[in-house]
Amino acid sequence: MNRDDAFALLCEYVSNLSLRRHCISVEVAMRAYARKLGHNEETWGIVGLLHDFDYERWPEAPDHPLKGSEILRAKGYPEEIITCILSHADYLSDRYPRRTAMEKGLYVCDEITGLVTATALLRPSGIGDLTASSVMKKMKAKGFAKGVNRDDVVRGAADFGVELGAHIQFVIDAMKGSAAELGLEKGSGGAKEGVE
Repeated sequence: MNRDDAFALLCEYVSNLSLRRHCISVEVAMRAYARKLGHNEETWGIVGLLHDFDYERWPEAPDHPLKGSEILRAKGYPEEIITCILSHADYLSDRYPRRTAMEKGLYVCDEITGLVTATALLRPSGIGDLTASSVMKKMKAKGFAKGVNRDDVVRGAADFGVELGAHIQFVIDAMKGSAAELGLEKGSGGAKEGVE
C-alpha cells in the first residue's frame, strides 16, 4: 500500500476532475493533521485520497462506500483504512461509528475542503490569501456550494475537538501547498464546475 498505487486506483475509478481534486484536497488536509497530531501520514493520506474513489460509479447510499470497501478488501488494503472510509458515511454510523482520530479526521476534512475550494474558485487570487472568515461568511449563504452539508462541517469540528475557524484556516493552509494541483492558484480559473 503506497500513495502511487492509491492514486492509480483513484484514477481508474474517477474520471471527473472535480471529484479527483476533492479527493486530493482531503488527502492534503489529512496528511497535515497526521503530521500535526503525530499519526502515520501515509495511512491518513491514503484514507483521504480513496474515501470517495467509488462515488462516481456508485453515488447512491449505501453503495457508496460499500462497493469501494469490497474493492479495497480484494486489493488487500488494511481493514483500518477500509473501516475509516466506511465511517465517513453517516448512514453507516450504526455499523461503523467514528471512534479513532483518523475516522474523525476524515469526517472533519471531507466537507470543509469542498467549501474551501468553492470559495477559492470565486476569488481572483485563488486560495492564496483566502482566510477562514471568508469561508465562514460563504458558509452562511445557503445558495452557495449547496452540495456541502454545513451541519457535517460543524459537527465534524466538534467531534474532532477543534474550533471551527481554526480548523478551516488549518485546512486552507494545507491546501495552499497543493494549489496548482487543485486548480486553486491565482488567475487559474480553477475547475468552475466544482462550484454549485
